[in-house]
Amino acid sequence: MIFGLFGGAQAAGSTLDAGMGQGFHDYIDFHVEADALGYHSAFCVEHHFTGWTQISATLNLLTWLAARTRHLRVGTAVMVLPWHNPVLLAEQAATLDLLSGGRLDLGIGKGYRHNEFKGFGVPADEAEARFDEALDVMIRAWTSTERFSHHGRVWQFDDIIVEPPAAQKPYPALWMAAGSAASIRKVAERGCNLLLDQFAQVDVIGERIALFKQEVESLGRVFDPMSVAVARDVYVAKDAADRRAALERAARMRQRTIDVARAPGQNGGSHVLSYATSASGNEAAALCGSPDDIARKLEALQAAGVHYLLASMGGGSRETLRRFADEIVPAFQRHPAHIM
Repeated sequence: MIFGLFGGAQAAGSTLDAGMGQGFHDYIDFHVEADALGYHSAFCVEHHFTGWTQISATLNLLTWLAARTRHLRVGTAVMVLPWHNPVLLAEQAATLDLLSGGRLDLGIGKGYRHNEFKGFGVPADEAEARFDEALDVMIRAWTSTERFSHHGRVWQFDDIIVEPPAAQKPYPALWMAAGSAASIRKVAERGCNLLLDQFAQVDVIGERIALFKQEVESLGRVFDPMSVAVARDVYVAKDAADRRAALERAARMRQRTIDVARAPGQNGGSHVLSYATSASGNEAAALCGSPDDIARKLEALQAAGVHYLLASMGGGSRETLRRFADEIVPAFQRHPAHIM
């Protein structure tokens, strides 16, 4: 298995006297240490309009992180295409890919938070169509060596050539978040890598990986186990009370996300929202406890087909970062394969 990190950042620091922006610097320092400890990657979220200074300009933050690290791949989880000008995003992603020496993992998605679609004035029911058109434009922008025009439903571009070219060929590594069977099939059809969330139980994760493998092979491609990354909440606890406190913190953070994500009166929505409210469900999925507890859960994930795990260490626990790397990872790690 290989191990990366997954999470977000807040501009506000964790202490009362910290100035605005300190939280971003804390995020960078945390991941600089992760790079030194041998973690493979860091995937960072994109969110808007929360009121708690959550990271919004993700590529900007990751450019700073890439400059401070040597080996860590920098990833987005995810850039929400319905809100972005696809040509500008293609240019910004290619610039980061060049500056990082080809270390960008560009996670993309169609979004799920009601408050963000409302804030941007983008109808949520247009998300999939906007996503598809934006991705088509971005891929053409990265692969076209001549000027082109695009006249679509949302975007109009005339006689353009997008600069600069990306370091990775034919374009930066693309990852898509998915959970339903239909969305997993779409990831395979698009030729992207698959991001799976931190809430689904082990048996469900196994089913989703098996479906993705089947779809990839049905399209005539060779399935790479490293093309699927699974997120998990991770916390190395000192004792039972510390474990319980960590799970309660995670539940509060999850509920805060749900409160800004769900439309008024909405019961359904994103597959994440459909089960993220279950504290007991997340307790079963989370890698939270002693090193032995976590190792047993990792063994179950490995048996289900997980070869690439993204650890979400809420709160930026340096102790968990170090203990996970020193006491747990060595038993599961091998030389990482090349990931596209």
